[in-house]
Amino acid sequence: MDASVASAARASGLAAPDIDTLRRAHALAMQPRIRILEDDHHPAYLHPGRSVLILLRDVGPLPVETLVVAAAHETQDSDLRVSAARVREALGNAAAEIVESLPLPGDERLLERLVTLDEGARLAALAERLDQLRHAHLRDDLAGLWPAMHEEAGAAWLPVAERTHPGLATRFRHWHGAFGRRLGTAPRSGGRP
Repeated sequence: MDASVASAARASGLAAPDIDTLRRAHALAMQPRIRILEDDHHPAYLHPGRSVLILLRDVGPLPVETLVVAAAHETQDSDLRVSAARVREALGNAAAEIVESLPLPGDERLLERLVTLDEGARLAALAERLDQLRHAHLRDDLAGLWPAMHEEAGAAWLPVAERTHPGLATRFRHWHGAFGRRLGTAPRSGGRP
């Protein structure tokens, strides 16, 4: 995944020093995954890199700070989160402050907090959460949370994506509809019952 992230960053026009910074952020986010996850095929294993790739492929060229935050942020598994102190030590105060400012699912002020983030932080938060949602169906440990995840995505993450970036909004709408059909809460499309 590190090579894929570096290649996509290079293709987006990121300079070599920024690619090195991004690779450092990705390596930092991978440390708890390597230590905790016994299976490198676990859906959470490649999450930091996939979050960055969503931004590079669906949004386009972005400042390295946005990509770094997307790699370092973790909304689903608290044991896979990198501490603010470690982010600060490896990536600097600015990255740590942004990661700390990002809301987590279940926050009673989630929508308000997402909307008030600056655009780079909001894009990072959206990409990270989109990747979590896209892979939730692969995790039996989250099955009991699927309806709440779907509801929260429709109430907060999707509307914020629609206000932020058309490509991310399309991806959130697609996931929301497909997952709603899986849960039996959304009508089927294409005229089939």
